[in-house]
Amino acid sequence: QVQLVESGGGLVQAGGSLRLSCAASGSIFSIYKMGWYRQAPGKQREFVAFISIDGSTNYADSVKGRFTISRDTTKNTVYLQMNSLKPEDTAVYYCNAVKSLLNSWGRGTQVTVSS
Repeated sequence: QVQLVESGGGLVQAGGSLRLSCAASGSIFSIYKMGWYRQAPGKQREFVAFISIDGSTNYADSVKGRFTISRDTTKNTVYLQMNSLKPEDTAVYYCNAVKSLLNSWGRGTQVTVSS
């Protein structure tokens, strides 16, 4: 089983930046991709970004051009650099890892953007 631990959340003003980290441990062999989802109060969980084992990335339209996902394979860690943050980015951000048909999730880290 893969264990995921998110960090880096916090409170920032609109226009500011944060970098989220997700460290993977356990059975990390053959992870196909890792990514980020978020869930705002009263809203459904939504896709944010992912990065595949070949390095290819995808982003939700709402964050494209502002967020960048990257990885450090030596540390088994994926990052989400968030720039030009908006109040609507406020949510709990969850790390996700996919192996075949199995998904693993972290507990989440809170991001709050004040106007």
